[in-house]
Amino acid sequence: MIHRLLAAAALVAVVVVAPAGAEPNLDDWDEVVEAARGQTVYFNAWGGSPNINSYIEWTAGELEKRYGIELVHVKLDDTANAVATVVAEKAAGRDEGGTIDLIWINGENFASMKEQSLLFAPGWAEDLPNWRFVDFENQSTIRTDFTVPVEGLESPWGMAKLVFFHDTAKTPSDTLPQSADELLEWARENPGRFSYPQPPDFIGSSFIKQVLSEKVEDRSVLLEPVDEVSFDAVTAPVFEYLDQLHPLMWRQGRAYPQNYPAMKQLLADNEVDIIFAFNPAEASSAIANGELPDTVRSFTFPGGTLANTHFVSIPYNSSAKEAALVTADFLLSPEAQARKQDPAVWGDPTVLAMDKLEDADRARFEALDLGIATLSPDELGPAIDEPHPSWMDRLEDEWRRRYGVAN
Repeated sequence: MIHRLLAAAALVAVVVVAPAGAEPNLDDWDEVVEAARGQTVYFNAWGGSPNINSYIEWTAGELEKRYGIELVHVKLDDTANAVATVVAEKAAGRDEGGTIDLIWINGENFASMKEQSLLFAPGWAEDLPNWRFVDFENQSTIRTDFTVPVEGLESPWGMAKLVFFHDTAKTPSDTLPQSADELLEWARENPGRFSYPQPPDFIGSSFIKQVLSEKVEDRSVLLEPVDEVSFDAVTAPVFEYLDQLHPLMWRQGRAYPQNYPAMKQLLADNEVDIIFAFNPAEASSAIANGELPDTVRSFTFPGGTLANTHFVSIPYNSSAKEAALVTADFLLSPEAQARKQDPAVWGDPTVLAMDKLEDADRARFEALDLGIATLSPDELGPAIDEPHPSWMDRLEDEWRRRYGVAN
């Protein structure tokens, strides 16, 4: 509380010498960096993974040493809570001095903030100095977030693709399912050995979208907003599938792992045989951190799995916009991106293009040991586009209506 009061006092002091409503001038980056010194960034980001939390702690230390910025990780269990905070502040007329300065975000949360004009100025992300290294030419999801144009309103942080994994000591590779339909058949043959986190957990909802993407007659309909008239017909195969799958799952579908870390623990404890994550290096990272045995390996479906980019965004009323910009730029730096991609640290794939880097920075990535369970780009298989954000919200609502809250 005292820290907030001091920050507020500092903000008042700045307003005395700066024009009211003045925004950072990204054409003068040195000015932005200087203004950022002494600011505190309240970074609202999912806090459910120890290795990610440790990476953010490292980031905080580097920002303090290099730029005099204090980074405070506000740990979330649901990004929607941060969005709701900004919505409430706007409704209360708090257009300056907001309590959130940076949000880890994508998908429906980004779409909601963009639609409600809750984000800092368009284009800022592509004006960051380290944007020049970003692989936007080859990664379509960097400029389009779940079909919604990004327009420089958020800065890319990492790449994601849905990947399954299993313990080869217990589940032979030649018995693995190759599609959602084959997963259902596998569950019939191996009852109780699969589960997924209960929506609205992001990983659990992503599994439902994967099934939808495989079962829908015309996948292009998912790239448009939900049409309530056709929703039941389009999604009927998904819920028919889940009706069959749930009784075959861990605890007969009467309980669900809370999130991905809980699902990972089920694999470690030999309670399930197949789990999944939205990170191609997740299995290697878990092995490197002693969370899973070194016999775990990854696999995907040959027909494709969901892929996206995750970002950081700045609320329109952030009280530390300059420091938030410097933080976003640091997260794009080759040093920070290479550390993030190391499975011993996090294992999150980079958004940078190797051919845009200097030799020394490229060498950082080439030196990485991506781990024995990390699939090569060729092995990852095709990427399936994320549905429009409205599909996740609507699917989660329907899931709750049909299956209730099990935990």
